Amino acid sequence: MTKKVISKDELLANIIKGIEEVKGNDIDILDLREIENTVCDYFVICNGNSNTQVNAIVSSVQKTVSKELKDKPWHVEGNDNGEWVLMDYVDIVVHVFQKHVREFYNIEGLWGDARITTIQNKY
Repeated sequence: MTKKVISKDELLANIIKGIEEVKGNDIDILDLREIENTVCDYFVICNGNSNTQVNAIVSSVQKTVSKELKDKPWHVEGNDNGEWVLMDYVDIVVHVFQKHVREFYNIEGLWGDARITTIQNKY
């Protein structure tokens, strides 16, 4: 039995869907493919209003990707405090922040050469 190859577009779409289902805010996709020596192709960055919402976003992304694509993150880090959770899907790394932590670390600024796509909130 061979494992189905999942396209990055499918994975991105399902990650965004998982974030939106629990009202994650300020979703940005950073396209890192044109930058040399990056660890992945995309960062997806969003924020929640509390550690409870951050953990709900992480759970929703994992459930959506698992249900739709039968895939799971290679590694998840930061679940303990719910201020910044990193989900590593190898080609796509998802960063879920509380707003004040996102502003402090300013990942978008650190990766200023990346092409950024902002997803408008649906609510």
